[in-house]
Amino acid sequence: MTINRLTLQEPTTDTRLSAPKTDAAASVSLEAHGLDRQLEAVLMVADEPQGLVHLATAVGRPISDVAASVARLVADFNGVAGPDGTRTIRRGFELREVAGGWRIYVRATHDELVTDFVLTQNPSRLSQAALETLAVIAYKQPISRGQVASIRAVNVDSVVRTLLGRGLVIETFTDSETGAINYATTDLLLTQLGINSLDELPHLSPLLDGGTDGFEDLL
Repeated sequence: MTINRLTLQEPTTDTRLSAPKTDAAASVSLEAHGLDRQLEAVLMVADEPQGLVHLATAVGRPISDVAASVARLVADFNGVAGPDGTRTIRRGFELREVAGGWRIYVRATHDELVTDFVLTQNPSRLSQAALETLAVIAYKQPISRGQVASIRAVNVDSVVRTLLGRGLVIETFTDSETGAINYATTDLLLTQLGINSLDELPHLSPLLDGGTDGFEDLL
């Protein structure tokens, strides 16, 4: 009887598999994490969708890095498992691509809750700045945030967010050339003012010192 003998060989060592992670690899991971947090901070205060070029300029990084970071944030907010298998908690907000840019929105499943909170649970009075901004939008709608800011000569980002949250104004359309979102008032404003249409708003001329002098140039 013949016995086949197998020759056992010493296993070869693949240094590529056993090599420890380099400091450079760890540095890249930390750098990506830092970029994610920077973009997250910028997007949290953005009133309009931000394009990749704009975001890359804001953080001083290549567009390819920013695009990869945005994809990671989308997955993170959605609770999707990452490359390492870890899964985050699905957030009440999402990073959504709209009109060629990215912006953080309340997740649709929570729209009713947030609307109820804004309209009934947070009934504080509007500030003077909010009232002035609302008046500009009411008389000049549809109008972009930049145009409102030029009329009032102040930044109106937070004020417009307040008015949107209160349901007094809405986003109507995005300018195809500039990417600026235009705003208009809602029926809730008519209800609050006790009027049926914007045509019933008082004329501004009698309310201005010196009549209409200079007002038409602004509007």
